[in-house]
Amino acid sequence: MSQNVGAKVDLRKKLAQNKMFSIGLILFGMFLLATFTNPYFFTEYNLQSVVRDLAFIGIVAIGQSCLLLLGELDLSVGKIASLSGVLGGMMMVNYGLNPWFSFVTCILLGALFGAINGTIITKLKLNAMVVTIGMQGLYGGINLVLTKGKAITKVPESIYVLGTGTFMKVPVPFLFTLAVLIIVVFLIKKTKFGRYVYAIGNSREAATILGVKTDSVRVKVYTLMGALSALAGMLMMARLGASQPSIGDNWPMNSIAASVIGGLALTGGVGNPAGALIGAAIIMLIQNMIVLYGVNVYWQTAVSGIVVVLAISIDSITVILGERRLRKAHIAKRNAGLAAAHKE
Repeated sequence: MSQNVGAKVDLRKKLAQNKMFSIGLILFGMFLLATFTNPYFFTEYNLQSVVRDLAFIGIVAIGQSCLLLLGELDLSVGKIASLSGVLGGMMMVNYGLNPWFSFVTCILLGALFGAINGTIITKLKLNAMVVTIGMQGLYGGINLVLTKGKAITKVPESIYVLGTGTFMKVPVPFLFTLAVLIIVVFLIKKTKFGRYVYAIGNSREAATILGVKTDSVRVKVYTLMGALSALAGMLMMARLGASQPSIGDNWPMNSIAASVIGGLALTGGVGNPAGALIGAAIIMLIQNMIVLYGVNVYWQTAVSGIVVVLAISIDSITVILGERRLRKAHIAKRNAGLAAAHKE
């Protein structure tokens, strides 16, 4: 009997310490709150809208989580997505290429853009944030040169199903997100490559000493990030029926915030890509609730910004609180020792 009680206590402790379980509870609580406080939330149309919007940021967040496991990030993801969408639109509309061929080609181009980012960062030993800010300007500039700031319309309708279609009432873009999540989680959790990613995130120097080709692994993760950004951009193009140069403007910060909310540490080596999708769901749920509660449109951006800042602060706050608990435990132990010595 005591063993069963002890097992239950251990299970509760493990669940309490599991970040994904904690954020899952938060998401569930927010879902219940929205359901019971707004009659329009739990409707088929609204839920499909939320899930469809979640798909795009979710794909990017899953890729960003892999970089955060390395202790790095990519701020050019939004511009890679928009440039890939623009190139796809040009291939389909201006040059009359097959839509499906164009779709796959642009994902490969996105992978190339990501590989360029990774190669510059690793070969020149530069800071990832600085490089990707610069590349964000480069990709955005090319985007504007190609489009002159105007959308490319009349995209073939055969591609619309990827953005607007549903399968058993589940939006098709979200099915892509689930497929990406399964592949990435398997890659990160069940393969040698994934173990290398965690090793580099914990200590790049130690991983190098152990024989891990750290630069090669990092470039591959940036390549994956570029491909996923392009996938999200192409799906958004299919949803809008046009290539918008402004696609993905808020994806870099939202993807980082989603990953951090999902339990990934900014310092690397900690977390699960699945947590990034849960974090993205929390962000999208907050944004949907803002709309349903009729919050002024000008406040929506402000609230979203606050959510991003709080999310990015979570990791540091957790570390600070952990250090305080350890300090208090150390002081309590020391005082107990002094008290015992005084009694003797």
